[in-house]
Amino acid sequence: MILHADKKTKNDPFKPWDWKCDLVRPLRKHHGAPPDEAKPQGPVQTPEELAFYAPDYLCMTVIGILLFPPLGLPAAFFCHKTKEANKNSDWEEAYINSGRTGWLDVFAILIGLGIIYYYALFV
Repeated sequence: MILHADKKTKNDPFKPWDWKCDLVRPLRKHHGAPPDEAKPQGPVQTPEELAFYAPDYLCMTVIGILLFPPLGLPAAFFCHKTKEANKNSDWEEAYINSGRTGWLDVFAILIGLGIIYYYALFV
């Protein structure tokens, strides 16, 4: 069963779409033509490229934001930049941002835990 809109009501803003059922004729330009293949959105990455993804440390970033936001929030920015660079196959930028994310996350977690221990032990 194939549904398509009636062309008469397509441009009329006051009339809703009139859906009709077409069981006999598929929606193709020519009856003998093969169906159009779906084109992939964005750049296509090979399995070899997918193996070189730089880690984005998402879990550490969330913990860093919770424990010490002044360093956790820049880490979240670099985490986002790492994901974008991975998606665009810009490996050099992805690994640079991944390193920045990792160091900021580690320092945010250590400082946050240090503050918690200080208040728990000395105050």
